Amino acid sequence: MNKYIRTLAFITTSLFISSCSVELEEYKPVAKPFDIKSYFDGKVIAWGIVQDYTNEVKRRFCVEIEGSWQENQGILAEKFYFDDGEISYRNWQLTKLSDGSYVGGAEDVVGEAIGKHQGFAFQFQYTLSLNLDGDIMEVAMDDWMYQLDENKVFNKTAMSKFGVQVAEITLFFDKETTNQSCQSN
Repeated sequence: MNKYIRTLAFITTSLFISSCSVELEEYKPVAKPFDIKSYFDGKVIAWGIVQDYTNEVKRRFCVEIEGSWQENQGILAEKFYFDDGEISYRNWQLTKLSDGSYVGGAEDVVGEAIGKHQGFAFQFQYTLSLNLDGDIMEVAMDDWMYQLDENKVFNKTAMSKFGVQVAEITLFFDKETTNQSCQSN
């Protein structure tokens, strides 16, 4: 019975917290808005962690990103180096729409990813297909990027299943370190 009450309390708290989330429109316009098309043009390196629902760090990683754009069509080639030795790849195909929003997809993205920006913030929402020890699980990703200056971006991503957050990914992007690689860190 005690386990049932804890589970119910966890789900109730998670739903309450998720209902209080920030909306993109709350970010005011700034003199130089975050333009992912120009930021992710060329090489960018990022470092990150994956935390479970208890905030325990489960994985650390570095990712090398190579972006290229032809007018409003972009490709972001990502190569992830995880602390356990795993190397994985994701290739985003992005399109900037006439209203300034973005749509895109990648090998492990189910359906279409939708991206919008306001001021220094960019929100990207999509469904990711994860392979967990041979089992495929689809999770909702709510990806928030915040441009700190022309070279640095901070990113927090909430990973949810059935509306309950199961993990969080935190990343720090830096364009100033493009002469380095993840393998040299």
